[in-house]
Amino acid sequence: MLIEKSETEVPARSTVEPRKHKTRQKHSYAVPCSSAFRDRVSALAERRGVNVGDLARSIMLLVPVSAIAGFADPGGPDDGDRETVVLKSGPSAGKPWRRKPRLQARLPAGYEIENVRRALGLALALDAGEVEVTLEDGGGPKARERLKSAEDEIERLRMVVVALSFEPLRNGVKTRSDALYVLGFPTDSNPDSQAINARFRMLATIHHPDGAYGDHGRMSQLNQAVAKLRNGAG
Repeated sequence: MLIEKSETEVPARSTVEPRKHKTRQKHSYAVPCSSAFRDRVSALAERRGVNVGDLARSIMLLVPVSAIAGFADPGGPDDGDRETVVLKSGPSAGKPWRRKPRLQARLPAGYEIENVRRALGLALALDAGEVEVTLEDGGGPKARERLKSAEDEIERLRMVVVALSFEPLRNGVKTRSDALYVLGFPTDSNPDSQAINARFRMLATIHHPDGAYGDHGRMSQLNQAVAKLRNGAG
């Protein structure tokens, strides 16, 4: 799996936010996982001199959310995979308790457990050389290729819009049927004012002359059509 990251796509961020902004309140996550996964993550954190939350946070800061969500979830423990801990407080203090293995991570509130686990799994994959994060010059060949692809898609969409747009009536909007045609309703239908207004707003965003696909003739007939339907004239 190769995750490419363009420098132009990674906004500069600091681990210390400006004082005028409130930092998100930290939350303690208990992340269920297999014993083997827990041990590998804990060992990686120890080697790097950080905690588990730091590992997850480093991935979440640098890797797109879509890439993390697309990484395979390492999953929770099997039914027979349990760890024994000694309770430190409460009525059962000092007694052993068998529970699902887990990792504790302090992170801002709002993350899903599965994505925290995915981020930790991605950290392990990066450390093992199974995954690469490539920093790419925003003006490099791949960036230009993506830009060209985006421009081609925009042009294709422009052609689709033009192909699906109504053909302006030669003599303008004269009848109710003309108005329904221009707004894209069946000519024998009876849309209410809410439907008429909604359709007009949608088409106006496409055909307004100031827009990328604007057309003065179509916009003019849209105005005529909605006026006729609002007035209820025949």
